[in-house]
Amino acid sequence: MKEHQEIISQLNDCATECNHCYRECLNEKDVAMMARCIELDRDCADICQFTASMLARGSEHGHHLLKECADICNACADECEKHDNEHCKRCAEVCHKCAETCNTHELTH
Repeated sequence: MKEHQEIISQLNDCATECNHCYRECLNEKDVAMMARCIELDRDCADICQFTASMLARGSEHGHHLLKECADICNACADECEKHDNEHCKRCAEVCHKCAETCNTHELTH
């Protein structure tokens, strides 16, 4: 687990930020306009949490999830960038950083 501490931390940070964005999107006046963002926030938070858990317990399958995790993080970031809300901007930044870390970590293992 020690060798994966940085990626696990990044995945957990991303999941937390996505959950925050999801919650804030539900508070927006036009929630229907935020539907895609909410869906991707949920997907991203779930895959990040699951991947972090797999890596933390040393599962031999944890590394296989990194590419999918990066893809979902990038999709979430791209959607969040379409909105002017501060929580969406912050989420996009964290998701892009997590995707980059996942891609880098995947290549080294």
